[in-house]
Amino acid sequence: MAEPKVANAAEAKIVKGNAAAAAKAATGAFTPSGVSPSRRSRHKYTVRLWAVRNSRFLEWFYNRFADLFLLLHPLWNAIGYGRVERPVTFVERHVKGFLFDCRMCGQCALSSTGMSCPMNCPKQLRNGPCGGVRANGNCEVEPDMPCVWVQAWKGSQNMTKGDAILNVQKPVNQSLRETSSWLRVTAEAAARREAQAKEKQA
Repeated sequence: MAEPKVANAAEAKIVKGNAAAAAKAATGAFTPSGVSPSRRSRHKYTVRLWAVRNSRFLEWFYNRFADLFLLLHPLWNAIGYGRVERPVTFVERHVKGFLFDCRMCGQCALSSTGMSCPMNCPKQLRNGPCGGVRANGNCEVEPDMPCVWVQAWKGSQNMTKGDAILNVQKPVNQSLRETSSWLRVTAEAAARREAQAKEKQA
């Protein structure tokens, strides 16, 4: 009778699918907020996968959008970047949240990662996949989810500047979370443009 009990105990320890992450969380292990398996299951990754498939179009659109935001730099500067931060962040969160399941890290790398947000990785890896990618291309931690870095590579192959995926991303600066990367990139681009103009005049 002892053997069946051991077998049952072993079976009880086998946790599959989404329950595995829940069991891990119950132990007190760190689980990034907003990236639960149940949340991903509801979204079914449909829009995120669409974004990867259409990464070339989104790259073209983003470049035009970035140019427009840079043209508006005098307006942002006149109003004050601090004042427009909140409304722009609100719009950015909802637009990018819908298209990419954006985590609002404030240091957007979508243009370098095939329009697949690396912050959706349960391990939040910023420079490529871990060693646990499954044979079917799905995530080690969340078996039902396509690995964001497998998708990133696919998306990068369609993009004009797809080689940017080879660039090393800096660690996430936690102080920039929940801030607008649109405004930050615009301010940095404006500063570079002004510096270049001064060099030409010198």
